[in-house]
Order: sequence, then C-alpha cells, then structure tokens
Amino acid sequence: MADSAMSKVQEFLQENYGLVGAGAATLAGAMAVSAYLSSSSGERVKPPVDMNHQSVIVEHKERIRSSGLLDDPHQLMTYLYDDAKTTYEAFQRGLRVSNNGPCLGRRTGADRRYTWLTYKQVLDKAQCFGSGLMAKGLAADNSTFVGIYSGNSVEWAVADLGSQMFSMVPVPLYDTLGIEACKYIVNQTKLCTIVCDDPAKAKRLLQDAAQLPSLKRFVLTKPDMPDDLKQVGQEKNVEVLLFKDLEALGENKKREPKPPKPDDLATLCYTSGTTGDPKGVMLTHANLLITLSSVYLQAKSVLNLLPSDVHLSYLPLAHMFERCVHLIVFMQGAQIGYFSGDIRKLTEDLMELRPSLFPTVPRLLNRIYDKVNAGVNGSWFKSTLLKVALAQKMKDVKSGVLRKDSVWDRLVFSKIQRMLGGRVRLIITGSAPLSPTVLDFVRCAFGCLVMEGYGQTESGVGVTFNIPGETESGNVGPPLPCNFVKLVDVPEMDYFAKADKGEVCCKGGNVMKGYYQNPEKTAEALDKDGWLHSGDIGMWLPNGTLKIIDRKKNIFKLAQGEYVAVEKVESIYHKCRYVGQCFVDADSLKPCLMAVVVPDEEVMKDLAQSMGLPTDLAGFCQSEKAREIILKDMLEIGKNNQLKGFEQTKDIHLQPEPFSVENGLLTPTMKNKRPALRKRFKATIDDLYRKHQL
Repeated sequence: MADSAMSKVQEFLQENYGLVGAGAATLAGAMAVSAYLSSSSGERVKPPVDMNHQSVIVEHKERIRSSGLLDDPHQLMTYLYDDAKTTYEAFQRGLRVSNNGPCLGRRTGADRRYTWLTYKQVLDKAQCFGSGLMAKGLAADNSTFVGIYSGNSVEWAVADLGSQMFSMVPVPLYDTLGIEACKYIVNQTKLCTIVCDDPAKAKRLLQDAAQLPSLKRFVLTKPDMPDDLKQVGQEKNVEVLLFKDLEALGENKKREPKPPKPDDLATLCYTSGTTGDPKGVMLTHANLLITLSSVYLQAKSVLNLLPSDVHLSYLPLAHMFERCVHLIVFMQGAQIGYFSGDIRKLTEDLMELRPSLFPTVPRLLNRIYDKVNAGVNGSWFKSTLLKVALAQKMKDVKSGVLRKDSVWDRLVFSKIQRMLGGRVRLIITGSAPLSPTVLDFVRCAFGCLVMEGYGQTESGVGVTFNIPGETESGNVGPPLPCNFVKLVDVPEMDYFAKADKGEVCCKGGNVMKGYYQNPEKTAEALDKDGWLHSGDIGMWLPNGTLKIIDRKKNIFKLAQGEYVAVEKVESIYHKCRYVGQCFVDADSLKPCLMAVVVPDEEVMKDLAQSMGLPTDLAGFCQSEKAREIILKDMLEIGKNNQLKGFEQTKDIHLQPEPFSVENGLLTPTMKNKRPALRKRFKATIDDLYRKHQL
C-alpha cells in the first residue's frame, strides 16, 4: 500500500476508534492485507432467488403453489422426496446414501474418543428393540405409545426408530414438565413402557405407581441394574429391565417391521403446559417429512449434507427442533455424535467431535458473544481490535463471502472458531429470536453461513426459514414452500394486516392434526379453515421476509426455549403479603424473568418499623434491604406453589406509584395493561438485565 493510502487508513482508525501510534500502524497493515486478500479468496454464497423479493421468487415455490400441491400434502412430499415419506423411510434413505457409513457416535473408553455405529447397526438395534417390545406384549399399532424419559443418547434414537418401524408412537417426557405433568401424560396416553436413563427418575414415578394404572415396565439405559430400583419395581408390581436385555430378547424373537404410513402419528410431543395440563401435539410422518423436505428445498445449496458431515446433538431430543435435525441428518446419510450429557463439558465434546453442522439456540450464541466481549473489557487495544475486525469482516458478510482465512480470522476470530471445534460450516438457530447484534457477530466470527428459522411444535417446527445468502439480520426468512402464512388483525394491540402487522397464522401440510384428546384446545389453535394461530405478532418486511415483533398472548418463550405464562406467575406472587401489585415481564432474548412490584402499603409500614426502614413508600422502595426481603419472600411463595426455576423472577424493582386506570397501567376491569406497563418500565427492566449482565 502506498504511504498516502496507509496514512488515510491510519487517519480513519484515529477518527473512528481513537487509535494512534503503533497500534494504528499494526491495524492499518492488517486492513491493507485484508483488502488485498478479499478480492481473491473466500467462498461466495450465491442466493438462489432475488433477495429483494424473497417470498415471491423461490425456486420451485411458484410451481408448487400454482399446481395445487399445497392442497395435497402427499403430492407435495412426492415432489420433494419420492423415497422418504415417513421417518422410517428417511432413515433407510440415509442407509443407502451413506453406503452404510457412520451414523451414531458417543464418547467411550479412557481416552473419551467417539466410537460409532453404522446405519445398518442402528437399524438392527432398532429392530431388536421393537421386537423386544412386541415380545413384552405391545402391539405393532399406531395406537401404541412408548415413553422416552431420557437425555440425548444412542438409546434415545434407537428407541425412537425402533418404535416407529413397528408403527408405534414415541412420547417424550422431560424434567422441566414436572412430575405431575409427567403423570398426566402417562395416564392420558396409557403408557405401559417407559425408556429411562436415570434410576432417580424411575423411582420418582414408581413412588406414585398406584396413580399410574397403565404403567407396566421401565427400560433402563444404564449398563447395570441398581438393586434398589429393581426392588422398588417389584414392590410396585412394575417390571424394571435393562435396555440391552430388551434388545437381546428382541434378537431372539425378531419380528419383521410393520412400517408406518405417512398419515400415521409419528409422535406425540407435549408442550410444557404453562396454563394447565400439558397438550400433546399430534404430528404425523407426513407433517414432519413435508416440513423437512421444504426446509431442504428452500436451503438445499447449504443443506446438501454429505456422509462426512457431523452434527453434535446436545439440544433436548424431547423437543421437536432437535428431533427434526436428527431427521434431516438421517435423510442425508450424515453423522450424529452425542454430547457427554453434562452441559458444562460441552466445549470438550465440541473440541473432540469437531462438528461441521451446528444447530443451536440463541442462549449459547449469546454466551459466546458475552464471553468474547468480557474477554476484551478493560483492554482498550483488544476491544478496539475486535471492533475493527468485526467491521472489516462484516464487509465480507454483506458481500456474501464466507471464509475463515482472512487476516482478521488469524488475528482475532480463530480462537472463537475453535470454541465450536474449528470446522463448522453451517449454524442453524431457532426456538427463540436471536438479536441482530449477536447474529452479525456470529456471522463474522465463525466465517460460516448462519441461518435463522421460525416455527412452533404445532407446525412441525417450521413456518419460515432464511434463504441462503441472506445478509440482513432481524428477520426469520420467507414462508416455507409447504405452507401459506398470513397476518391477522389484533385490534386490541393496534396491529392490523393492512399495515403488514398482525398475528402470524399458517396453513399447510406441516400443521398438526390437533392436540391429543383435547378438542377444546385444538379449536383454540386451529380455526375452522385450518389456519394455525401462533399467538406471535409478525411484520412483513418489504422483501417478503417475516419479522417477529411481539406476543399476542401473555406467554413468552425465554432464550433457552422454555415457555412462561407471566399472568400465572403474577397471580402466585400476589399471594406474597408484601406485594400489592406485580408486573412480571419476559424477553425472548433473555434466559429469565424480571418484575416490577408495588408494595402493599399497609404491610410495608409494619415491615419498615420492625426492620428500621423508611416508613414512607417512596423511601421504602429505594431501600436495598426492603428489595431483598420482598424478593426472598416472593421466591419462597413461588417455590411453595410449584413454580419451576425458569418461572421465578431473577430480580425486582420496587415501584411506589400504584398501577391505576387513571395512569393508564390498568384496564377498566383492573387487569394489568401489559403493553403500557412494558413501555413504561422498559428502561427499568433493561437496567435489571444489565445489573445481572444478561
């Protein structure tokens, strides 16, 4: 670079970042090298459509819509994949595509290396598992349900596949449901067999065996049987056997598979039940394969996985996001390695497996972002270097260039990339929104394609998905080819479809059959014309992509994917003697709740006098000790009323001015006017999140 040009770069650094001297000279040189290399290196992603008209011109989408295929899911599925119309066929496709290559892996031995089962070995184990169930008296029928109460593992996948290849229906259970919800599911589905990885979980349900008349056996995935568990099972007249023993039984009494049909149930996936009992979402094989085939069609230039591609499974298999990732990996004959089971050791698993595909949720990406920023805090040069590196790498992102070999990768980002193993080429995020700031950071830092989707369990997990080559943040892409999407007026929140804002509704072959044995809740979710109402508020952007901007119902999804009904939480906290009024708020980019509390003035005076605190309400609300006392009591009340950990507020702000109709914070029926409260206390709640570095 000529001296004059270098001088201009140094002036730019001083003007924009306050950087002078040797540091400026170093970065100026790096920028010069980067400018030279950027013209001749990196993989450029070529969008398959006009990015200014994404919802209109998607490859094959117009043909699909104009031909009426959306009205006939079976034709649509045949159009997309003619050899995979059920989850069982999807796995068989993977066997063929991979030429019986590695399928499922886990860490074993003293060196904790990954060892692998081939596709054929997994298929054989699944057949033995299903045959073992039949030898125990289960019918190869779509009305037979099999419980899976386990963390991610080879056995989870084998039980899932083994049930489905005999037309049985897997029903996942998981800890955050709570024991009462698990018992409800067992009784509603009349589960007789539950695959379980933890003796403590089995014991907890066995204690209430008298309330679970259908329960006949637990299948433990541990290598050895705890004596006390077997004894408890005998006392409760419930059989407890090892997974390997059930497989051995099936090996001796092997049956020919009874494959499911596309319209058969593939799973019952229960929601977390934040408002009453959990709801069992009925998803058919067609629902799942139509969704995944559409995702693949829309993003095939990057989802064309090879048998050499590897996915690290750590997101809960009890949720549909991870199960759908499994299916799309199987369909392409790629590999799945399971994390060790301890989320604190996830980095070790990543370093060992070195995945190329990394589906994740915003919470992990937020942690990486926060960790990187915390690492440069206190160092003016490091923080400036990071800012400059991000600004320069963003030029690549905006140009559609993906690479890990720039000077900025060597100086800054290579260490970050190693946090995920170093060879990730595709990151998919969903379950909750990812902030534009973090999304841009991840795209720059990892030098790979980062795609975001939107959906819910009831829609087979997908409704919209980014087009490969999308460089703008803040949207979740256009509709998938398998469904229509419309926005419906929500006048009480001032959202109107004519202004391109409203409740997101979808209709298509991906939409659930309904909630199991719950016609009332089904009618609330699915209208008479078959439109699924999401409860989310969306906005159409000019290019045809969707942006999620609000929530219609007062049920929020936290960053880790858990749903919280804040009105239920508020009603419980109102049982606290110190709480006069309470507003609980959630942010889908954050992992916890925050609350604004107006103390009960009469109770407050007694507390203030006994504790030597200010007796006027304004002074009392400013007292740190008062805040601690009230928060502690609220958390105790919440615990006593079975609030789950993620449903408890992280912190509170004490507010002296009561909510009222006059100040616009209550409705005429004296209910919290949530939009007004959120607007009024936004800065206050943001301060609480900053206080806890969230």
